[in-house]
Amino acid sequence: MATVRDGNKAALLVVDVQVGVMAGTWESERVVAKVSRVVERARAAKAPILWIQHNGEDLIHGSPEWQLVAPLIPTGTEVLIEKRYNSAFEGTQLEAELLRVGASRLILAGAATNWCIRATAYGALDRGYDVTLVEDAHTTVTEVDGERRIEAADIVEDLNNTMMWLEYPDRVNSIAAAEEVVF
Repeated sequence: MATVRDGNKAALLVVDVQVGVMAGTWESERVVAKVSRVVERARAAKAPILWIQHNGEDLIHGSPEWQLVAPLIPTGTEVLIEKRYNSAFEGTQLEAELLRVGASRLILAGAATNWCIRATAYGALDRGYDVTLVEDAHTTVTEVDGERRIEAADIVEDLNNTMMWLEYPDRVNSIAAAEEVVF
């Protein structure tokens, strides 16, 4: 139960699981299957699902790269939100949509772990939402900068550990596997 925001309704945020984002990500097929499973479970629980799609230089609205990966298809009642920044909250109607559906707890899955997932998780906590990161339903690419290399699996593990131990006053953040998420 959220202690900063009224209510106890969970909403699923599926962030940037787009063709151009998922290309080359770590274990993308497994992650897409886990995201699909969380979507199924949210639908079964009648929890709101909000689909976030990045729109920018490399992901132009309507382009093949901008499309969500198969088999992830929103239903006609699920909200699509376009974003231009890493956090799904910045410059979007996300917070208004969460208020409209009465969400105080956010379940978070998608890509990319070290950019949009992390920024959206912190943005949610900063705004008083409780957050559960689906630990097996987010991914990224291996980062290479000159001689420095950070493996994608390590980036995913780092955010999972961070979300398990991060503390915000009067908010609850946690991790859960796709099969363990409670809506």
